[in-house]
Amino acid sequence: MPNQKTQPVRIAVQWAFLLFSLYLGFAFYRFVLHFRSGGATAFVSRPDGVEAFLPISALVSLKAWLVSGEINSIHPAGLVIFLTILLLSLVLKRAFCSWICPVATVSEVMWKLGQKALKRNFQFPRYLDLALRGVKFLLLFFFLFTVVGGMSGLALQAFILSDYNKMADVKMLDFFLNLSGTGLIVIGTLLVLSVFFRNPFCRFICPYGALLGLLSRLSPVKVERVASACISCGGCNRACPSHLDVMQSTRVGSEECIGCLRCVDNCPKPEALQLRLKGGKIVGGMVFAALVVVLFVGGSLVGRATGHWHTSMDRAEYQRLFTLPEIPHL
Repeated sequence: MPNQKTQPVRIAVQWAFLLFSLYLGFAFYRFVLHFRSGGATAFVSRPDGVEAFLPISALVSLKAWLVSGEINSIHPAGLVIFLTILLLSLVLKRAFCSWICPVATVSEVMWKLGQKALKRNFQFPRYLDLALRGVKFLLLFFFLFTVVGGMSGLALQAFILSDYNKMADVKMLDFFLNLSGTGLIVIGTLLVLSVFFRNPFCRFICPYGALLGLLSRLSPVKVERVASACISCGGCNRACPSHLDVMQSTRVGSEECIGCLRCVDNCPKPEALQLRLKGGKIVGGMVFAALVVVLFVGGSLVGRATGHWHTSMDRAEYQRLFTLPEIPHL
């Protein structure tokens, strides 16, 4: 029988982080409401973890850190989380995508519902699939070129200290609280597509996933197939949400592998498919799961311990920002 131990743990980890993300969002909403109500509602401390949803600000902070050697104090947690995710991808492939990312969790729920209702998921023709997968790399190149190549040290500092960046998290909240017709159509379309296709946003659009995929190619941990033990049943291929041809691979090095271990768990011959270090040592599913959680949570603990977690902005600064005629734009 296929190994069914890892997937329940992975799904539990996914939902734990999804629920925690919702908690952060609600706590941040209450923080914002206090200022917008003129102090009529109780003050709630700003949850620093919301900065995980500011990847562009984190990318700017990363370049500024590399240029100046200093971690900016406006959104330090964003940079810490960003660096943690990059490290996680270097060590454990794109495990962030399949174990932690709340967007990927929702997408997986949708395609599993579609699979249950329709008895299958669909797949684009290979030529179209390859072309669509290139979109996320084009978006990644655009952001890297704009930030890494197009901003000087002075421009980086000006952006970090701007009112726009200071209120980036509030703007993100407002985007979801006041979705425009276009926003509703885009999100609704992605949700509907996710019923028929596996992880369309992650596979075709997400520049974050593109970056993590490139880094994951350097990971020492990869799924390996032992040809002599493989019975060519195709179970691994059917289970793979990225539609990789695991059954014909020796060592799965594709940047599209998200480290979900569905292929390993669905192999009826455990000796045929395993997660292994480059030297051949097997990495068990439970060990992999523990490493994902420890590395991700450990990053935030290191940030706190080193004083690079809480924003330097005080209540008076937030009060000033919320009294502006409108949230500043670039």
